[in-house]
Amino acid sequence: MILGIAGRELRSLFLSPLAWILMSVSMLLLAWLFLVRLEEFIQLQPRLAALENAPGITAILVVPQFGSAAMILMLIVPVLCMGLFARELSSGTFSLLLSSPVSVTQIVLGKYLAVLALLGILLLLIVLMPLSLLMGGALDLGTLAACILGLVLLLAAYGAVGLYFSSLTRQPAIAAVSSYGALLLLWVLDLAGGGLFSYLGMSGHFQRLTSGLVFSSDMLYFMLLTGLCLTLTIRRLDTLRTFG
Repeated sequence: MILGIAGRELRSLFLSPLAWILMSVSMLLLAWLFLVRLEEFIQLQPRLAALENAPGITAILVVPQFGSAAMILMLIVPVLCMGLFARELSSGTFSLLLSSPVSVTQIVLGKYLAVLALLGILLLLIVLMPLSLLMGGALDLGTLAACILGLVLLLAAYGAVGLYFSSLTRQPAIAAVSSYGALLLLWVLDLAGGGLFSYLGMSGHFQRLTSGLVFSSDMLYFMLLTGLCLTLTIRRLDTLRTFG
């Protein structure tokens, strides 16, 4: 049943011109940034060759590329997720969905899997850019794997946050702005200082992963954030089912 809901929602996302526009614009921006950084690296190569322990193409090009992807997708994901529940709540079709023989948990997980599938396509296209460099040079595959892991965890959290805020309102635009505001707050939270703020801030965890340092605490942070948002979404919809 979860896969059925995911398939229906994924078809709906692919039929939306907005999804195609957002995906195209994000990939065009990332491709342009990739080519700019590649040109800069080629120009720097003579100077780098004279340095001892000079940074390689992975540090100069690949790691910043994943950082750019994190920022661009922070803008894209809330818009992709904004109508997952808000549109159905405003049109009244969500009550019909609740009357079907499926649980709220199945509905939430189905819609979340659809979002992950769409983001997985974007992730694959992003990863193909640095992988193309293998045709003409060497990459630090360990750092690249850590970058991919970091972006996977980050996108999973982005999707869960977007899903939760879509369940809070009947207005998709409000859901998009609210989820973007929440993601931006989480991204800059560690700038407020150390301690709890440092742990709650998203950027520090992601930057450690993209630098090639894979700590269980950073992975746990993203998994907890994702699980918390999905749990809050389920509880929110259970409340709507009970009280209307």
